[in-house]
Amino acid sequence: MRNRWWIGPGLAAAALALAACGSKSPSDPPASNVPTVTQANAATTSVAVKTVSTSKGTVLATADGLTLYWYANDTAGKSNCNGSCAQYWPPLMGTPTAATGTSLPHGFGTIKRANGQVQATYDGHPLYTYSGDTSVGQINGNGLNASGGYWWAITPSGSELHKSTAPAPASSASSSSSGGGGGW
Repeated sequence: MRNRWWIGPGLAAAALALAACGSKSPSDPPASNVPTVTQANAATTSVAVKTVSTSKGTVLATADGLTLYWYANDTAGKSNCNGSCAQYWPPLMGTPTAATGTSLPHGFGTIKRANGQVQATYDGHPLYTYSGDTSVGQINGNGLNASGGYWWAITPSGSELHKSTAPAPASSASSSSSGGGGGW
């Protein structure tokens, strides 16, 4: 009975500690490295896409020059890279536009991700950056088999950037029903 004097103050301190753990100030950074865009402004957020030269050829890139990739396991209109996958391969969020002076032969679009956010696409491919690229022109994610499928730097033609420096073999036949190249 004589050791119960601490129960009241102890419970009060525990309640304060739990309340402090549950609160988060608006200035705290997001818990992950995945860029976040609120649903309300994602559709109106414009993201510029340009081209950059790499050691393997010309690829699409963010306005900051980071290489853009597409994921072979995605389907037209659906991203299959979520959760921890999106931490390594952050989706390009917002409505894409060509950067000033950039001319691209295929069209931009958007998809709605599983979480409701808007992701940029090019030639039907959802676009991503790679956490292993830290400067302009790097293509460290090109040809990687990660998250259950291959990742390819996307070229202005909408196809993957081949791993070798040799030019890609020419296709012997073209078909307008191919769905825009790149394996759709």
